[in-house]
Amino acid sequence: MKEAYFSLETIQTKALEMLQKSGADLRRNNFQYIPERSALLVLDMQTYFLESTSHAYIPSGRAIIPGIRDLILAFSIRRLPVIFTRHLNTSQDVGLMATWWRDIITAENPKSEIIPELDLSAGIVLEKSQYDAFYQSPLEYILRNRAVSQVVISGVMTHLCCETTARCAFVRGFEVFFLVDGTATYNEQFHQASLLNLSHGFASLMLAKDILTNL
Repeated sequence: MKEAYFSLETIQTKALEMLQKSGADLRRNNFQYIPERSALLVLDMQTYFLESTSHAYIPSGRAIIPGIRDLILAFSIRRLPVIFTRHLNTSQDVGLMATWWRDIITAENPKSEIIPELDLSAGIVLEKSQYDAFYQSPLEYILRNRAVSQVVISGVMTHLCCETTARCAFVRGFEVFFLVDGTATYNEQFHQASLLNLSHGFASLMLAKDILTNL
């Protein structure tokens, strides 16, 4: 079920291949990226998902770190919003996730911390309890308060928190740019399925280098 479909050496060529497979160039509703209207969302880049000793380890996760790190720096230099999410649960807010998954990520778990490779001082850290980063969080308020109308989505997992947040952003009126090589999940099948679905009705698919070029 798990596979390293991205590696540091292959991520650029593999992401381009996945972008082409999605038929993204055939999209009818392609948003134009405007940097000054955008915010970078970095979802759940926690040790829980990115350390090989964790049962929730994502084998392709380490490969997306350099691209996300470059984007964080570029957004920071331009004083554009960067928002990190940290997924945490208690018995009161976990809901059905406790039934679906083996365990929950608590604040006391040292693996719940965002990985040290990312500069958290460059943005805001929000806690979330469900796949959707907007759910019972101040995310929408923060974006509206900064006149943001576009979001660039990165992080993990592609087909769970990233895809759900992308869909919810679209419903709230935000134009969504979803990073093919800035998101990762357990296997290529999950990743490709999200790209296909999102590009059909919710998001413009992008490569990190394309966002960086615009910035």
